[in-house]
Amino acid sequence: MTWLARLSLANRAIVGLVTILVIVFGTISTTSIRQELFPSLDVPVASVLAPYPGASPDVVEQQVTIPLETAIGGIQGITDTRSTSSGGTSVITLNLEYGSNLDELTSRVQRAVQGVRLPPDVTPQVLTGSTDSLPIVQLAVSSQLGDDQVAAILRDQVQPLLAGLDGVGDVTLSGIRDPRITIEVDTAEAARRGVSLSAISTLLQANGVRVPAGQLNPDTDPLTVEVGSPITSVDQLRDLYVGPSAAPPGAAAAPGAGAPVRLGDIATVTAEPAPATGYTRTNGVPSIGVGVTKQADANTVAVSDEVRGALPRIADLLGGSAQDAQVTVVFDQAPFIQQSVDDLTTEGLLGLLFAVLVILGFLLSVRATLVTAVSIPLSVLITMIVLDLGGYTLNILTLGALTVAIGRVVDDSIVVIENIKRHIGYGGHRHRAILTAIREVAGAITASTITTVAVFAPIGLVGGQVGELFRPFAVTVTAALLASLVVSLTVVPVLASMVLRRPASPVADPPLAGEPAGETAERTWLQAGYLPVLRAALGHPVVSLVIAVAILLGTLALVPQLRTNFLGDAGGDTLSVSQKMPPGTGLPAADAAAREVEAVLAGTAGVQSYQVTVGSPAGGSGGFGPPPGLASTTATRFSVTLDPDADATAVQDDLRARLDGLGGPAGAGTLTVQAGHGGFGNELQVVVRAEDPDVLARAADQVQQAVSEIPDATDVHNNLAAAQASVNVAVDRRRAAEAGLTEAQIGQSVATALRGSTVGTLTVDGVEQSVVLRTGSAPADLAALRALPLPGPRGTIPLRDVATVSQTSTPPSISHTDGARSALITARPAADDLGAVTTAMQDRLDGLVLPAGATAEIGGVSAQQDEAFTQLGLALLVAIAVVYLVMVVTFRSLLQPLLLLVAIPFAATGALGLLLVTGTPLGVPALIGMLMLVGIVVTNAIVLIDLVNQYRRAGRGLMVSVVEGSAQRLRPILMTAVATVCALLPMALGLTGGGVFISQPLAIVVIGGLISSTLLTLVLVPVLYVLAERTRGRLRRGGGGRAGDDDPAGAGTSGAAAEPAPPAAGAGVDTGS
Repeated sequence: MTWLARLSLANRAIVGLVTILVIVFGTISTTSIRQELFPSLDVPVASVLAPYPGASPDVVEQQVTIPLETAIGGIQGITDTRSTSSGGTSVITLNLEYGSNLDELTSRVQRAVQGVRLPPDVTPQVLTGSTDSLPIVQLAVSSQLGDDQVAAILRDQVQPLLAGLDGVGDVTLSGIRDPRITIEVDTAEAARRGVSLSAISTLLQANGVRVPAGQLNPDTDPLTVEVGSPITSVDQLRDLYVGPSAAPPGAAAAPGAGAPVRLGDIATVTAEPAPATGYTRTNGVPSIGVGVTKQADANTVAVSDEVRGALPRIADLLGGSAQDAQVTVVFDQAPFIQQSVDDLTTEGLLGLLFAVLVILGFLLSVRATLVTAVSIPLSVLITMIVLDLGGYTLNILTLGALTVAIGRVVDDSIVVIENIKRHIGYGGHRHRAILTAIREVAGAITASTITTVAVFAPIGLVGGQVGELFRPFAVTVTAALLASLVVSLTVVPVLASMVLRRPASPVADPPLAGEPAGETAERTWLQAGYLPVLRAALGHPVVSLVIAVAILLGTLALVPQLRTNFLGDAGGDTLSVSQKMPPGTGLPAADAAAREVEAVLAGTAGVQSYQVTVGSPAGGSGGFGPPPGLASTTATRFSVTLDPDADATAVQDDLRARLDGLGGPAGAGTLTVQAGHGGFGNELQVVVRAEDPDVLARAADQVQQAVSEIPDATDVHNNLAAAQASVNVAVDRRRAAEAGLTEAQIGQSVATALRGSTVGTLTVDGVEQSVVLRTGSAPADLAALRALPLPGPRGTIPLRDVATVSQTSTPPSISHTDGARSALITARPAADDLGAVTTAMQDRLDGLVLPAGATAEIGGVSAQQDEAFTQLGLALLVAIAVVYLVMVVTFRSLLQPLLLLVAIPFAATGALGLLLVTGTPLGVPALIGMLMLVGIVVTNAIVLIDLVNQYRRAGRGLMVSVVEGSAQRLRPILMTAVATVCALLPMALGLTGGGVFISQPLAIVVIGGLISSTLLTLVLVPVLYVLAERTRGRLRRGGGGRAGDDDPAGAGTSGAAAEPAPPAAGAGVDTGS
């Protein structure tokens, strides 16, 4: 790579112009790159939703869920399936392989479900999404205007206003009671007129249809003919006519039957809001939710700013202060993103300042320090250009990578400028001194940078969520390090040639033939302290190795004491509270329980605002959950926004303690509190499987009890709820036939009486409204249901004449995992030691004696952690192999790279030790730091051994080369190590708190590992090098004497340096041999 420096020095104007262009385009990329919370992920999850109104869980399971599971089970790319069959709904969740083509898989799933024979009323819906489908801003609006007027304003004005903003993808409304048209039939009058419910049900299909009939005089004067006109009002619906139903053979026609009957004469037709299926309140006031999602390529922060800018306009549309119109931001990703960006930028700038001060302290030259510091902003700007061109975003992961890279990008420039400054200090022509200095180190810094970059190649082996998240991290670090290498070999030499001056008097006479350059130079205070330690280690290699082995064994002893987690908590200013009521809880009771939680939230310090969603309010839904109308009325969700200066962890703990006082599951239901911005669930799960429902229930109870006994497991919940009462109507088919009725007609009549049946839709005043058919007030008890009048061709008869109505029990929901009946036991780790909780859970499960036919398996975040640790462990081994191959190419030797790899296990000493001292868990970010260390720690050894090899090829003996090479490389090695440590120090301390769940563990690992490996590298690597070279020399000479001290040929060949330092003869160097 020396040619690059030579070319740059010969074309300094071009280098300057390119540098200016990098600054310009880098600045443009920095200001235009999209800002997100996390990298955009295509969530590898698909859901199949199949509503079956009025069906019991058993019926849903047998007629809907099982057929769909059978059809889906053979599709490749699906890792596992989970389903829930509840009253009126089947929800099947498909977990897909990461990296799958979601569009293609969705098409295959849709084709599979379309081929399944299902009940006539069941239409499955396939849903997929990505993180871009989640709302970035959630608003709550309220006003004193009437509900209908508020709903109209939101639909007709606010929704289009927000949808028209730059970058907005979709706007959904929730909590609006949609208008609907109800046809309440007078069954007695309808029967008297001979009109059946089925005839009324088909009324809309037979009317209000515009039929293109063709043309009149198509050849001369064509006129288009259309038949029919749409129905656009309730009055037009009342004026529709329905024909009487034909009487069955042998049956007398109903009195008055025969003439068409006007609908308004046998039914009351009204327009009214649909019954509430849920409620939305903000800070205790009824409100309507407005969710805003962005387009895939939009900037979250920019879209949020657009939405916030529109809030005053929305308030004015809703009546302003005169109507007490309120628009509250319940959730917004942008402030947290912006705060994280600002915090990590601050930590990066502090790291830059610390690194510059370290360089200044070592070089004692402002000019040389400024030349070196230039590499940091240039490398960062080049990285920003790469990210922008590659379509990446500025998020916690990429920004954390940039902050980490700041501590490393300066290393190459430090080695270059330190060597240039040293050679210029010897006197002579400055241009020649610069080229000589670069020749000495170009190969070493190239090899060291490539080894650091190469360790990120195995990230491609890591699958799942971790791989998807950290690939942008790897790209960012790789781009920054390669940019720093180019800068150190182009810009730094050019600036050095322009800025650095030759000393008035050289530090030493020109070297004489036979000695390494600089050997006659006076020792620095660093060298004076280091060389006695090095000579002692070289003089007593056995003692040195014993101490090293003891340190290594101590490192292994640290492992069992470490706490472990998965990805940690991303922090943020929001919390999420879920409230699960017992099965069968009605909406009023669920609402009353939710108000108890609202009272607690209102009195909790640190809570700025909160929004509650009880049941399933009508309107849009965000995220990947079931659409309104399919969610359980027993599930209540609270979105909590905290004060800007609130401690989220402290508020969570305080809130949990307060909620515990509400009476537990028997009182306010099962309550769970978690961070709102986390994004990476920390839910512990145990999947219990058994085909027999009784066996499954007993096994689930055992597992739930076992998990509840684990001290650090909280919020333990069993989704296999107790059976609840239900009513079964068994139709006597013979008696029904005698009455001229079928089982389907009776079922429709009962459904129409209880919940009404939707018979079509009408568009009134531009709003599509459902038309619901009812037959009076719904029966309130079993007696009323048995007496339900059933209109038929032979007159009206009570339900009890043709059916047996009885009360029974049924499970509120039935779960399947991979097609088998299952129960899910969930919990949350109370302590920040997921590994310990998982181990305790596994021990408890191993000690259980489950009923025959039942199995229990740990899943959830524990399984994710296990998979991630296994894959990252494999990536770590592959990274070591890749680094070894790079060093083999560099040194053209199989033995010397093995010696350099000794730095890696000793890096673990400091890394694990510092994790223990700081109480930081070992998680995925820490393991990524370990992966980085593999590349970082060997760079010091490369720089050291490369110079030793150069000295040996210049004709020096083994001990002279080792001692002098170590002495000359002491300062750059310490400079790079201390500069990197100081640059990472603000992140390790978490001074600003931005992105600490990623950056802090990573920085702690790199700092600890770099400190221990650097100290041991400076002593242990020379000892191992000498022992290996002496052994090789003995083997070459047939076992004679202390071979190798005077054998320059034994140095191996390094392609890293084409030319050695100028030969010299120096005065007495203590060789140590």
